[in-house]
Amino acid sequence: MKKTSSLGLKCILLLLSLLLLIGCQKNSSATSDNTTIRVASLKGPTTIGLVNLMDEASREECEHSYEFTMYTQGSDIMAAMATGDIDIGLVPANVAAVMNNKVEGGVAVIDINTLGVLYCVSGDDSIHSISDLSGKTVYTTGQGSTPEYTIRYLLAQNDVTDCTLEFKSEATEVAAFLAEDPSGVAILPQPFVTAALTQNQELKIAFSLDDEWNKVNTDCRMVTGVTVVRKDFLENHKELVNAFIKDHEASTKKVSEDLEGTAALVVQQGIIAKEPIVLVAIGNCNVCCIHGKELRKTLEGYLEVLHEQDPKSVGGNLPPDEFYYVGK
Repeated sequence: MKKTSSLGLKCILLLLSLLLLIGCQKNSSATSDNTTIRVASLKGPTTIGLVNLMDEASREECEHSYEFTMYTQGSDIMAAMATGDIDIGLVPANVAAVMNNKVEGGVAVIDINTLGVLYCVSGDDSIHSISDLSGKTVYTTGQGSTPEYTIRYLLAQNDVTDCTLEFKSEATEVAAFLAEDPSGVAILPQPFVTAALTQNQELKIAFSLDDEWNKVNTDCRMVTGVTVVRKDFLENHKELVNAFIKDHEASTKKVSEDLEGTAALVVQQGIIAKEPIVLVAIGNCNVCCIHGKELRKTLEGYLEVLHEQDPKSVGGNLPPDEFYYVGK
């Protein structure tokens, strides 16, 4: 009887050992993906939340391998993702919806990286709200992306039909124009707003587009930038995508925890030339990492507003449910 009990105990222990071994092997295979994650971002606030991760990756302090590229146009990131040269991209919110129709196999949005960052800047003392842009020429960036459609939506909501939008390829071009002619009117994102103000003392912030948005729409927040992943990459490397979200969130938190260190990295990446400007602007950049259910709730409402105003702003149709990656 004792021998039978002893044998049974040994069998149980052996079985438990085998189960533990199998579990460890599965866990090891799930985390041993050494694929390099290729990430593209835009020169501006969307990259600010990423600079700490970029720095850690350059010093090989990350658990996973990253390759970062910075662009000036969201369309360039869309093209790179369409050809499979980029896995994850930080793009204007509406461009993400358009990309879902352009990139073979589609894309999924994994987080919101920037909320409202647009401001109207001018030396014209008569401008205090979006309604005051009637009859004005406004210089800005982001043609075909979030800035343009947000501005046009706000103009329409305020019955402004005679405002002309003049687009430049980079925010630095708009800032240079204002430095020469402070009586001009521009809509810029932070931190370029602060950079423009330091170049000419006659300039001031006339109003925030975030404030103007909230006046006409209380159901959803204004979203500037989101992070998307190619669906085929998500399907084949889900653990890496989850790891990126975690790393991105940590990098974003570090922006507020280490302002000076982050400012130095922003300058190092060539986003803004001077650290004092970044230190002043960074608190107004609305850098974030919103993921999970809150991601869908926030972004879906914003895209619905744009779609109602102009369907082509989101690629014709609103994205399907699977566009939102909310689970791990």
